[in-house]
Amino acid sequence: MKLSELPPFAPATVVAVADVGADDVIGRRLRELGFVDGEFVKVVGRGPIGADPLLVQVGFTRFALRKAEAARVTVLPEAAE
Repeated sequence: MKLSELPPFAPATVVAVADVGADDVIGRRLRELGFVDGEFVKVVGRGPIGADPLLVQVGFTRFALRKAEAARVTVLPEAAE
């Protein structure tokens, strides 16, 4: 599942970040921000028009990401307890 498809406040774990090319600046920056394999993530807010941008929490830090950027992050939703 893509991070951009994750329902609000649903916990998930990052699986991978997709790179578009050999030297993908956005993919590298997402990993530098903490979107790495095994990291906890959740969507905590959405923009008012077209749900763009997304407010995403990685660990204890929050970032605003465009839907296109969030769609590059593959996540594994955690099972409901």
